[in-house]
Amino acid sequence: MKQINVGIIGTGWCGGIRAQTCAVNPLVRDLHVCEVKPERLAEIAKATGARTAAKDWRDLVKIDEIEAMIISATPEDTHYLMARECLLAGKHVFLEKPIAIELHEADELIALARKKKLKFTIGYSQRFNPKFAYVKQSIADGTIGRPVSALVSRHITRGLGKKITGRTKLSPAAMEATHDLDFVLWCLEPAKPVRVYSQVNYGAMKATSGADIPDTQYMTVTMDNGISFVVGAGWSLPPGYPNFSTTWIEMVGTEGSVFVDDSHRDVVVNTLKSGMQLPMSSMPGEFVAHTYAGPMSAETVHFLEAVACDRPVLVTPEQARQVMEVYIAADLSAERHEPVMLPLPESRPTASAAAR
Repeated sequence: MKQINVGIIGTGWCGGIRAQTCAVNPLVRDLHVCEVKPERLAEIAKATGARTAAKDWRDLVKIDEIEAMIISATPEDTHYLMARECLLAGKHVFLEKPIAIELHEADELIALARKKKLKFTIGYSQRFNPKFAYVKQSIADGTIGRPVSALVSRHITRGLGKKITGRTKLSPAAMEATHDLDFVLWCLEPAKPVRVYSQVNYGAMKATSGADIPDTQYMTVTMDNGISFVVGAGWSLPPGYPNFSTTWIEMVGTEGSVFVDDSHRDVVVNTLKSGMQLPMSSMPGEFVAHTYAGPMSAETVHFLEAVACDRPVLVTPEQARQVMEVYIAADLSAERHEPVMLPLPESRPTASAAAR
């Protein structure tokens, strides 16, 4: 069995989950971590037995023995530079979404990974949610026939929403609905998106923060084969445990349908001190004694296996770029109050290029 050396940049909520998953995986020889907060760095280094504990991410890039890098850093506008430097150093990269802020940045990263023949994948963890995977399987095996339409509704608590919007200016489409855009586009392949219409709705987030932050964003996406789907997402639910996320999916086909309730109402804890709680209800999941409840651990292991065993990654960077183009179009549509056609101008070949 081949073992690999892994570096993790950013060990907060998601990065910490990935670090702990790597620490107990037999495919990992040595773990190297980087975190800007000293207390958290000491905590995660001790918990995982990390060989290196660095404050500067560039220190990990310089370590030649590191073959695979997991980038879980925030804010999101740091992703492009970190991923670029890691790829240039010849390291396989797992990058939390989004792949980049600008489309040309995503294009550069994709080209770089392809040139150097490196594994490069993006953190769309919901593909590793068994319920979501079942919907994909129901389409692939013909259970529901040819897909006709889809609907996904996702909402998270305003506490988590404020945390996300406090570090980035990205929209609900880019930070929440992005998982569901990826999921539906994955289900509907090889069809491609050609038209996006979106609206945003304001309420609690704007009232409490004073900033121009919408509560929810809804998108209608039309594919080149005539199928259309709706994705809605928001981050203004009342407080819930621990970072409550609820999702509803409808996938309708010519021979049947699949409805998925991913609202985490199957386990309920009710105490005098804290009232009613819904454990294991966050999108990434959480450790529960000897096991892990949620998709993020399986996603991390998948990346390790892809590198160590030279297997293809489930989420390609090209797919992540397509998702990015759709949510950029959604934001443009919400701003302009009109549909936006795809591909976006920056994605279309120039006249001179087309003539060559």
